[in-house]
Amino acid sequence: MKLTTPTDFDILAALADGKRDNAVNLAHELDKNRAYVNTRLPVLADYGLVERVGPAPNSGLYVITEKGRAVAENRSKYHAEDVDFDAEIDNLLEERDES
Repeated sequence: MKLTTPTDFDILAALADGKRDNAVNLAHELDKNRAYVNTRLPVLADYGLVERVGPAPNSGLYVITEKGRAVAENRSKYHAEDVDFDAEIDNLLEERDES
């Protein structure tokens, strides 16, 4: 996964409260351009870090996933040279599933 730092991590952190939110609110909260946040949310969804939710199919509401939480919690490891970040997240999620 190729994330844009710090924006993608900031989006995940903003959604970490578990509430649904949309690009307009996130852009305001993060002081980022709305169009840019709008382009990042579908990318994060493709990585399985956020999920588009309703009630309406095109409402533009997103919620963080369990994988997104794991990524946000391990932000400090993303640029570590000795860490395969994707594998680290996959292992962490497997451990969580087993417990």
